[in-house]
Amino acid sequence: MAPGKRTDLTHDRTSEAMNFEEHAAKPLLRAAGIAIPRGRTARSADEARSAAAELGGPVVVKAQAPTGKRGKAGGIRTADDAAAAGRAAEAILGMDIAGHRVESVLVEERAAIAAEYYAAVLNDAVSKGPLVMFSPEGGMDVEEVAASMPDRLRRAPVDIARGLDLESARVMLGGLDLGVGEASAAEASAAETAAAETAVAGALVALYRAYRDNDAELLEVNPLARLADGRLVALDCKFTLDDSGIERRKALAEKGSPERLTGLEARGKALGLKYIELDGDVGVLANGAGLTMTTMDVVTHHGGRPANFLEIGGEAYTRAKPALELVLDNPRVRCLVVNFCGAFARTDVMTGGVLDAWEALAPSIPIFFSVHGTGSAEARAMLRERLGVTPCETMDEAIAAAVAAAAGAAGETGREAGRESGTAAGREAGAGRGAGGAS
Repeated sequence: MAPGKRTDLTHDRTSEAMNFEEHAAKPLLRAAGIAIPRGRTARSADEARSAAAELGGPVVVKAQAPTGKRGKAGGIRTADDAAAAGRAAEAILGMDIAGHRVESVLVEERAAIAAEYYAAVLNDAVSKGPLVMFSPEGGMDVEEVAASMPDRLRRAPVDIARGLDLESARVMLGGLDLGVGEASAAEASAAETAAAETAVAGALVALYRAYRDNDAELLEVNPLARLADGRLVALDCKFTLDDSGIERRKALAEKGSPERLTGLEARGKALGLKYIELDGDVGVLANGAGLTMTTMDVVTHHGGRPANFLEIGGEAYTRAKPALELVLDNPRVRCLVVNFCGAFARTDVMTGGVLDAWEALAPSIPIFFSVHGTGSAEARAMLRERLGVTPCETMDEAIAAAVAAAAGAAGETGREAGRESGTAAGREAGAGRGAGGAS
């Protein structure tokens, strides 16, 4: 899996990941032994009415879109009967949720919920392996739980060679109130608590098995509900197929929804460049995925926000010019850090391409270089002669300077806005420090 953008605690957007709508993801849970509600998909209000009538009783009508927070967008509604289900579907179909037009709904039997849990397994950049996450605060955004109740969110890295067993899952759950008693664990008997822990631990083991067997990048259940009769049922499921597993899982991939590319990302793909657009203002250009990720991490460490993931390793290292054009065409970029480390790839060839593009485009933003390895002497001389700058001695020095430059540029923009508006808020937004750089 290529490394990249962490938009929340569970979503690492680092590639052309493939997300799945809920109705396509849930069968993976059922195959692993996790119960799911009975449900039917529908593409019209009439089909939704028929599905609800077939299921019988109260139902939930859910927008099918490969994104989260559908409930907050109004895309999940309850219905007491078939007629109400039809009306709910009519209201949901055609909605736009996070840029996705809703073309179908999932009509499911409504569950009698006693408690809601959060459970997920994901690829973790920190532990460089699978990470199991669990919280008894299901139904909430996991970011909210992490921020407001960190003691209620458990994380357990998994040794991929050993996997997750029942005992390890039980240890992970130790001391958590699973809401077994009428009010708290204190009111539950020891037998009830042990039974609940065993059931949840078993669900976590099954979730890990589904993650492993389907080449998942992320497999999340929120909520994993304990029903009034004690059964555990997955009421929602978010599944992202690891991009490196798409070729191995072709039949599964046919059911997924490829993540939509931005205009710049589509351009990068056409050029054969691995480009991911982010929401920061520090442009990044480096050779090799590992060095690019390290550069992005150091940008974040110094308080900055990377504007992109773009690596030009392998055969792409001769395409520094179109790569730079891609980075600079992002209007959010306030400065650029170029980090080259050559082994087989020559840094002077890459630097020459960057300079060609820089001279052709004549951008006005600061640029900072860190160049080491094969061809670095020639590259340094080239930078002095053509750009009038000397590369920083270390990667850390170059990145710290770039982050400072971006902050200074942002401050200047805010000051301009403040002068134009004459408002105190605008003047406050403009408070920032300047930074130098080649421009």
